[in-house]
Amino acid sequence: MRLNVTIRFYEELNDFIKEELRKKQIETSFYGKRTVKDLIESYGVPHGEVDLILINGESVGFDYIVNDKDLISVYPVFERFNINGLSKLRQSSLRETKFILDVHLGKLAKYLRLLGFDTIYDHEMDDPELALISNKNKRILLTRDKGLLMRRLVERGLFIRNNDPYKQCLEVLEKLDLWDTIHPFSRCMVCNQEIEKIEINTPKYKLIETLIPPKVKEWCTVYNYCSNCHKIYWKGSHWNRMNIFLDKLIEDKNR
Repeated sequence: MRLNVTIRFYEELNDFIKEELRKKQIETSFYGKRTVKDLIESYGVPHGEVDLILINGESVGFDYIVNDKDLISVYPVFERFNINGLSKLRQSSLRETKFILDVHLGKLAKYLRLLGFDTIYDHEMDDPELALISNKNKRILLTRDKGLLMRRLVERGLFIRNNDPYKQCLEVLEKLDLWDTIHPFSRCMVCNQEIEKIEINTPKYKLIETLIPPKVKEWCTVYNYCSNCHKIYWKGSHWNRMNIFLDKLIEDKNR
């Protein structure tokens, strides 16, 4: 039996489809059974970018079998509209501030850690491993590879559109509306572990004192320490550069 349906993609989901099909109702037809997930991805739209599917006004899951004359509306990740209880695509909200990044986003991973977000990055991880960890740990998969977001295991993902790491960071913050959850200098930029503040003349300072360069000890009285990789941070030139980076982010946000 030949099925005739109408589908429309909203907002930035249109970036994935052919230009002549963008921002309009698309009349299409096919034979046999087909899930709405399969239909959506046939247009090049990764299911990880989809947050809500309405068919004839009702929310459905990816496994919905498309019927004749269905009217399908496909929406992207919502920035400020809480759709808990409305969307049937996931059991919990997409707004988890835990990430896993593909091999192309190493600099972005450092930026996100600087901002305090739990961010896994390992350039040796392949696509199957990234998809598995994203699914198992409920992490948002950030990638420049559209095909990776189409893997069945991926439930939460964002296709990063920008090439520049700074613009990528802005894109993630704006896309997921994470500005109020930034906690700078709270996480190790090397290994992702949470770091702790240590002041001189304390028992914990005695444990790390030998790791601090002598010239730094002459003037610095407060340190941040990672107990996992033993990285020590202090308010030196690198700290100043990171503050300039943070100030620029806020400035660009308010433009």
